[in-house]
This record gives sequence, C-alpha cells and structure tokens, in this order.
Amino acid sequence: MADTTGNTSDTGALRDTDSAPRKSSWRYIGPGIVVAATGVGAGDLVATLIAGSNFGYTLLWAAVLGCLVKISLAEAAGRWHLSTGRTLFDGWASLGRWTTWFFAVYVVIWGFSYGAAAMSSSALPLQALFPGVMDLEWWGVACGVVGLVFVWFNKYAVFEKVMTVLVGVMFVVTVYLAIRVAPNLGDAFAGLLPVIPDGEDSVLNTLGLIGGVGGTITLAAYGYWVNAKGWADTGWMKVMRLDNRVAYITTGVFVVAMLFVGAELLHAANIALSGGGKGLVQLGDILEDEYGTATAKFFLIGFFATSFTSLIGVWHGVSLMFADFVARLRERRAGAAVGTAGKAREIASGEHERSWPFRVYLLWLTFPPVILLFQGEPFRLVIIYGVLGAAFMPFLALTLIWLLNSSRTPPEWRNGWLSNGVLAVAGLLFLVLCLKEVWDQPWADFF
Repeated sequence: MADTTGNTSDTGALRDTDSAPRKSSWRYIGPGIVVAATGVGAGDLVATLIAGSNFGYTLLWAAVLGCLVKISLAEAAGRWHLSTGRTLFDGWASLGRWTTWFFAVYVVIWGFSYGAAAMSSSALPLQALFPGVMDLEWWGVACGVVGLVFVWFNKYAVFEKVMTVLVGVMFVVTVYLAIRVAPNLGDAFAGLLPVIPDGEDSVLNTLGLIGGVGGTITLAAYGYWVNAKGWADTGWMKVMRLDNRVAYITTGVFVVAMLFVGAELLHAANIALSGGGKGLVQLGDILEDEYGTATAKFFLIGFFATSFTSLIGVWHGVSLMFADFVARLRERRAGAAVGTAGKAREIASGEHERSWPFRVYLLWLTFPPVILLFQGEPFRLVIIYGVLGAAFMPFLALTLIWLLNSSRTPPEWRNGWLSNGVLAVAGLLFLVLCLKEVWDQPWADFF
C-alpha cells in the first residue's frame, strides 16, 4: 500500500502518494509543453530552414532523430527527480566537486551570453512588426525586462499557462506555413530514410542538426519543472513519460514544418538565409513577396512567440536550477549530507521561486547582457561561450548514464538496455559535436 506521508525508503526513493493519478492522462501534461517551447528557439528554426533549403527533404530523418534523442535525455532527467526525490544537481554533486566547478563556470558565462542572444532574438520580430518605433537594442532591453517582471512575480502555474498559449501560437503558425507551401509528401516520406547528403562536412552538418533540435540546458531544467508542477514521487512516472513524449512530438512538428518551408520555398529558388534570428526576418520578407503582407506578419508573430518562450523559459528554468545549486552549496558548508531525499518537494512547494538566488540569477540574465546588446560580444567570451555550451550536452548525457546505473537510483528505476543505448549514442554524438566546436575555434587569436 502506498505511503501517503511522503516518507522515503532506505534507498532514498519517494514512494507513491495518494495525490498521484492511477494512470497517465492528457489533462495532467504541462512541463513538456514548457520544455518544448523553451527548447525550440530561433536558432533551431533557422537550422532546419537552412537544412531544408540546402538539401530539400533529405535530412528530415535527422530532425526526427534529434527529437527522439532529446526524449531519452529529458525522460532520464525526469526519472531521476521522481524516483529519488533528489534534484539533478544533488546527483551531480554526488559525483564529485568537479561537477560543481563545471556548472558554476558554465551557468555564469552561458547566462551572460545567452541573455543578450535571447533578448536580441525576441527584439528582431518586434522591430520588423513595428518599424521605426525604436532601435533593436531597446526592443531587446524591453523584452528582457518584461521577461524578468513576469517570472519574478508569477509562480510556475501561471508561467505554464502563458507558455501553453504561446506554444499554441507557434503551433498554428508553423503548421499553417507548412500547409501554405504545399509540401511534396512523397519526397517528405522519402526523407525519413537515413541518407547523408553529398558535400564537404555533410556528416558533421547532419550530426549538428540531430544535436541541435530542441534545447540544451533546458533538458536538464525539465526535471525541475516536473517538480514545480507538483510531481514529486514515482506515482507520477507514467504521467511524466506521457508529458515528455508530448514535448518532443510538439518539437518535431515545429522543426519538420520549418524544414518543409525550407525545402519548398527556399530550396527550389536557391535562396540562402543568414544564421540566427536575422534569417527569420529574411524569411518574413520572402513570405511577404510570395504570399502577401498578412502571411508575413502572421509569421513574425509566430517568430516572436518562438523567441520569447525561449527567453522566459530560460529566465524561469535556469534560475530554478541556479537556486538549487546555491542551496546545495549552503548545505554543504553547513555540513549537511549531499543528496538527501526530499529536495524535489522543496521545488514543488515553490520555495526556490521565492528565494534570493533565483532572483539574483534572473537579474544576471537580464541586466549585465545589455552591455553586449549595445557593444557586441567580446571575442574571447564568444569562444568560451561556444566551448562551454558544446560541452554541456555530453556532460548531461554521460552523467545521467552514471547516475541512473548506480546505487543512487532505486533498482526498479535504473536504466534498461534501451535507455543506456540511446543515452550512450547521445553522449557520443554530443562529444563529437563538442570536439568539433573546440577544433573550429580560432585559438591562436584567443591568446
């Protein structure tokens, strides 16, 4: 019989509670919508557009495979939180102090650079929708401050509802565009066959598309959002797995729809796009020429929804992770044992969302990056940011394998052969992409 007190077993696993549903249901889903909205940003849409424009439907299989890889990573993060009652940083800290140092350096430098990128990406569609109102940089500052105020004063439940509305906008816009360009379904189905296109660096470009679909650190934040939703024990495991599948089916719809647009609208006309958010502004101009002003403005609204959900998703999710990180450091200094079960319930209670570390990191994401908006990113920071960003995904995949095959996880919730296989492939994939990123950096100029 389930223990309704929320007590833990000797292994640290939380037992099922009466608050958990007896079976999974669509009405419970939510964190998956949040992680899908946060993970798919302007960069992902441009990457799939460019893949479609360069190779037609040939790499459709890679976009779909990227979603399947991320399903395994997010499921593993959620399973750790629910089966142990511990947060992901609890797990990392139990692997040694090197994880603390890596995360500390990563979260500071990544947050500084990402804050500027997210604000700039959100500003681009607003400047295109309202030309002449104000400069791009000030649109960016406005987006950052609105995101700060929204996350500061609202708890997870409101945050999830707003994200769901914005995901609905993204979904309608991307599906509408995919239908509007009249995709060749025969060629699209043929694109599900794993074929590497001809050309220099085609293998690495294919791996980059697989690895780039649907988020980086937001995958680690998924477990925190699961807890913030109120899911804190194994009774929610089936719901979490359904929620996670919904997340990456939604992500798949976004990226496949944009690949359709790239294949039909850009590939045939041999049109090249710029990288990042500017490529989406270009696409808006192309859509206006092809389909009229209304379609172009509709697309720009979807572009803003895509960028702004990534902004507020990181503002909330990574701030939640940082608050947990600081809480663990304070406990260690006080002599508390690392990895005590029950931390997931602290997240569920909303305690971290009211904490000063959560709000300090919110401020860090919003105001210091304004310098980069007006002055551009310093050369050395760009290199460090690129390398640390590339290193996070192999770090996540390999540490999840370590944690979910050890005695830290109750036996019934440890990895099976399929989970181990997919996580190992993911870790290898991201390690290759990380080494490529390191190799491509102009280190001679760095020194």
